[in-house]
Amino acid sequence: MNHAVTLDMYQSAGAGVLALLLGMYLTRKVPFLKRFCIPAPVSGGLLISLLTLLLCSVWGIECDFDPTVKDICMMLFFTSVGFQSDLKVLRRGGRPLLVMILLVAVLVAFQNLISVGIAAGLGMDPLFGMAAGSVPMCGGHGTAGGFSPLLEEMGLKGASSVTMAAATFGLVAGSLLGGPLSDILIKRHSLAEKSPSDDVIRGIEASEASPESRTKGKVSAEDSFREYLTGACILFAAMAIGSGVSKLLALTGIAFPTYFGSLLAACLMRNLMDLRPGLLGEPVTKKIISTGDLCLQLFLGMAMASLKLWELSSLALPLCLILSSQVAFMALFAAFVAFPLLGKDYDSAVLVSGLCGFGLGATPNAMANMSAVCFKYRYAVKPFVIVPIIGAMFVDIINTGVITLFLNLIR
Repeated sequence: MNHAVTLDMYQSAGAGVLALLLGMYLTRKVPFLKRFCIPAPVSGGLLISLLTLLLCSVWGIECDFDPTVKDICMMLFFTSVGFQSDLKVLRRGGRPLLVMILLVAVLVAFQNLISVGIAAGLGMDPLFGMAAGSVPMCGGHGTAGGFSPLLEEMGLKGASSVTMAAATFGLVAGSLLGGPLSDILIKRHSLAEKSPSDDVIRGIEASEASPESRTKGKVSAEDSFREYLTGACILFAAMAIGSGVSKLLALTGIAFPTYFGSLLAACLMRNLMDLRPGLLGEPVTKKIISTGDLCLQLFLGMAMASLKLWELSSLALPLCLILSSQVAFMALFAAFVAFPLLGKDYDSAVLVSGLCGFGLGATPNAMANMSAVCFKYRYAVKPFVIVPIIGAMFVDIINTGVITLFLNLIR
């Protein structure tokens, strides 16, 4: 009989910090992790979860982690995502941006149809299919951690372990698929010639750096502190408003993730503040985003460290079947649907590599995929404008909406 050991919220937070620091060390020492853009808390947290698996398997000790600090960090992160939703930047992307938004919506829907369909065909709970669908695929580790409590409340035991394992697989698969697929499309359609020198690197650096970003200025420590303080206060205000929004959404009888109200509140606050120039300000916005990124790292560290990998033993085969199907669909969708709709030109091929990156992993994977393609050929301006906008503004919002719809249809 197994013996449970419960860690309080301080010990659980400490385990998450340890996972983050360990992952940062591993990323510096192991080239594979840096090459495939594996987040530091994922690699470090996975090691800690393997340790807890050893404790359970050999000595029968099951570690339970308090989720309090983890949930607060999750809420702060998704609230910061809402503040990145600047509707004015839509004009910068043009038609390809609109096409990419539609492609993301279709991709998210089919990822859930595929996973739920396979789970149903195997006689399994459809919620298991959702845990291996767009929640970890387009959503990555952040959305996986955000929806896991809801999936567990709806009856899926070990939802966090399934979603996190699938998200980790997706990170690697998205990095392995995007660049090679784009390279095949470029060669097949003769869209570009291989760069004969390293000049393309300087081209990328010059094109990505705006005159404003090259201007060096001094910011005092006091000013920086005030900006962080203002950003933190705005974040907590949005969370407070979002809590009320979540309670109103609950009255509809529709199951929403806990963070959805805060995300909506932050999105509304950001765009209302932008109506009065100077009310929010770019420095404060950057501090809000930085705070959210910090909370994401801590959240992922705690989420990965608290995985109960022993719950995956009976699910390994169906999970592998669903995930391999997701990769196959992503490749077909990118090559035969996304590439033609985006215009079948060089920019389209680069965008395809980005789509594979955040379609199976996360926005950093998408950027890494596109950079790898451009290093080999030449720089493409539009993809590096469109993909960050999609990743910052639309993926999480579209994914959350589609997931919520599916969950309420199958429950």
